[in-house]
Amino acid sequence: MQVIPVNKQTLPFMQSLYKESFPRSERKPFSLLLEKQKEGIAELLILGEQPEKAPLGLMITLADPQSDIVLLDYFAISPHSRGKGTGTQALALFRERYAGKRLLLEIERLDSSAPNAEERQRRKQFYLRNDFTETRIFVRVFGVEMELLTNRTPLSFSEYVRLYENTMGKLQTRLLHITDIST
Repeated sequence: MQVIPVNKQTLPFMQSLYKESFPRSERKPFSLLLEKQKEGIAELLILGEQPEKAPLGLMITLADPQSDIVLLDYFAISPHSRGKGTGTQALALFRERYAGKRLLLEIERLDSSAPNAEERQRRKQFYLRNDFTETRIFVRVFGVEMELLTNRTPLSFSEYVRLYENTMGKLQTRLLHITDIST
């Protein structure tokens, strides 16, 4: 498997998988992500066996230009590629691509009363099996409760907020209404 920057041919696939994989409340405007890619802050990446074969998934990252933190902002595997080790391979490529960086991801907070409680639990276990660890930092971002996981590196809530300020801008960060709900 390889990580391939999105291009004109793979952009429709990425937009479609992005839309079907993430609830509206958790999606940033796709045009904003494309703008951040042009600025060199975001990477919109397709997962694939070979460029001419059907894509297997997507990764969208945000790299803080003022620190060593990289957020795996969006990660999705195509339905036909799930359960085959594709996600594990993709995370290994993510760790390799950003070797030496502090890697961060956000997952929906575990909630036994949520309609997708089992999916949330499976997702967290998947990331823990793939060398990510709990930070014990819980946040509310635009009304969605999330838990932060890292690649076994320290992270503070203020560093998390600065990541957004440095990548998305202070105004956009304020609009996200990021709140520390760890206590």
